[in-house]
Amino acid sequence: MLKNLLFIIMFATSILTVSAQRWQIDAGGGIVWHPSGDLPHNDHIEMSGEQTSVILRWGVDKKGAFHAERSLVFPMLRVLPNDTHASLMSRFATNFASMLAINTNPVGFNASALQFEKVKTVAIDGALTVQSMWSFNSVGAGSSYSEDPDPVIEMVRTIFPSRTLPVVCERYIIRNISSKPFEVTIPEFSQVITTDPAKSPVEQAYVLRADLLGTGNHRLQPNDSIVFDAVLQAYRDGEEPQWPDVAKEYASRMEFARQDVGGSLILETPDPIINTEFRYAKFRASESIFRTRRGYMHAPGGECYYAAIWANDQAEYVNPFFPFLGYDIGNESALNSFRHFARFMSPDYKAIPSSIIAEGDDIWNGAGDRGDASMIAYGAARYALSRGVRAEAEELWPLIEWCLEYCRRQLLPEGVVASDTDELEGRFPAGKANLCTSTLYYDALRSTIYLAQELGKSTKKIQEYKQQSEVLAKAIENYFGANVGGYETYRYYDGNTKLRSWICMPLIAGLKGRTEGTVQALLGPELMTEEGLLTEQGSTTFWDRSTLYSLRGIYIAGQTDRATEFLHHYSERRLLGDHVPYPIEAWPEGEQRHLSAESGLYCRVITEGLFGLRPTGLRSFDLTPSLPTKWDQASLKHIKAFDSDFDIIVQRISDGRLQVNITQKGRKTQQFRIHAGNTIKVVLH
Repeated sequence: MLKNLLFIIMFATSILTVSAQRWQIDAGGGIVWHPSGDLPHNDHIEMSGEQTSVILRWGVDKKGAFHAERSLVFPMLRVLPNDTHASLMSRFATNFASMLAINTNPVGFNASALQFEKVKTVAIDGALTVQSMWSFNSVGAGSSYSEDPDPVIEMVRTIFPSRTLPVVCERYIIRNISSKPFEVTIPEFSQVITTDPAKSPVEQAYVLRADLLGTGNHRLQPNDSIVFDAVLQAYRDGEEPQWPDVAKEYASRMEFARQDVGGSLILETPDPIINTEFRYAKFRASESIFRTRRGYMHAPGGECYYAAIWANDQAEYVNPFFPFLGYDIGNESALNSFRHFARFMSPDYKAIPSSIIAEGDDIWNGAGDRGDASMIAYGAARYALSRGVRAEAEELWPLIEWCLEYCRRQLLPEGVVASDTDELEGRFPAGKANLCTSTLYYDALRSTIYLAQELGKSTKKIQEYKQQSEVLAKAIENYFGANVGGYETYRYYDGNTKLRSWICMPLIAGLKGRTEGTVQALLGPELMTEEGLLTEQGSTTFWDRSTLYSLRGIYIAGQTDRATEFLHHYSERRLLGDHVPYPIEAWPEGEQRHLSAESGLYCRVITEGLFGLRPTGLRSFDLTPSLPTKWDQASLKHIKAFDSDFDIIVQRISDGRLQVNITQKGRKTQQFRIHAGNTIKVVLH
């Protein structure tokens, strides 16, 4: 009892105080920032569509003026060398607002003395929207100068990528908020760059351009407004540029955010921060899917990784999530990625490449075998079960079976799986066998047993997988189980003496022998920081992916209150802190990029962690729901997994037990009453 009390005190003090929230959740469920004394401030966000991505580096300076630089990526326009990073890219820092003139006086002229922009709000919800007020001093002989002239213009900028076109749009709304009419001049503007065709794999020149639409002279009466647009795009030389209807492009993106993604897998809890971050993570995980020559490909992004797939980011992290969301293009991209990996199955069991790049034309395998077969088997088996479509499961079976056999052939005499490195690709030592690879293989075996039963595979095959999983579980304990830093947990590899955040992996796989020591180590001061978990004790490096795996594992371990406090702090930091609004990749590497698969991992903290949902068949799953002490209810609505549409509603009832209702349209509600920590076996009709 004393030990547990001391641990609770240690945990409460190990999560550092989160800095004051810069952002707030607004009435519409988005987030908004009202700049005041917290200037200057700079941030960056990635936004993606099917043919382009934009990393917007934006900020508000100390005087309150907005500025932005746009890094545009066009993944299907390839450049040399045609490697992982060979998407056509360009940066545009053009300040379109500065091109305006008010009563013939240029807005951008001598800004420090003659014009004043004060940003009132910045909002993010599928697009970045900036509302600001502009004031002006008169120009000319005898003009007076004021330090604080009254505002005369309200400007609203909205920046977003097209859903389907290789275009980034910016819409500007100018409103006269003065008592007098004035004239606004929007000049004709077109910036065109043609690339060197020798730098393209097919000796094809590309055109990059930025244009203003809606140019001309406009007389504005008080309270009147006008609209003009900026369109940034790229295309092959000889093709025609796009002249999109920017209003329709914006409506399409908002429909995607609110209905296509926002209308499924709806989380409702007493914590609005977790609810909102979950909605944002669904969106970021889903928007970064590109329509390539060889099908839809989900991409991490980050101004680096596009038109390509990885065994970890796609197969392991995000693909098992898409069936729950029911986003058709997400499911299509997942199945397409597994088909690409299946191209590399060989009869002599050579390692599958870590990444398939350049729209499927080439591979990257620079880190050797990272345990990629275990990642693919894990993800494919979970995806097949959760998707609930028998034809897809049958198609994926040979890939899953091949990957499991590859892993079996890599077993060391000690019974764990050898690999050259892990998904961190040598950034931190991983030994000849690491904990991630073996636990993913173990979890894949568990899921494959369920899938084999569903598909009517032979009893002999099922028994082989059961025996292999039992032997592997013992080998993981014997080889990796250790006292590290005073905690009864796991060493990450033979010779490892420092705590690693990836010790969470046995919790994910359902290995419970060292649960308490592992949870204590994950939440202890050696690994915990304000930003999440350090990769290794004593380092300064953190990767959100291991933090998110750890959160899921702590829920699965039954430590609901600890997990929820941790999840709240993490969500608050990512959603409302200084760098918003999505989970990030890493620091110091990558400038905390908004890689998209991490958002899928956040969502799985909820589906597989908080609600404890593990697929056991094409229409069945185990459910071990959690309800923190401070919550009376939690629900997930319009879950699209198992080729269905159902809700899970968990409520605390008077005797302290949990009432769990599973509802399907047109079906009788399934009702359960359980004690916390108990598992329900659910079969959908």
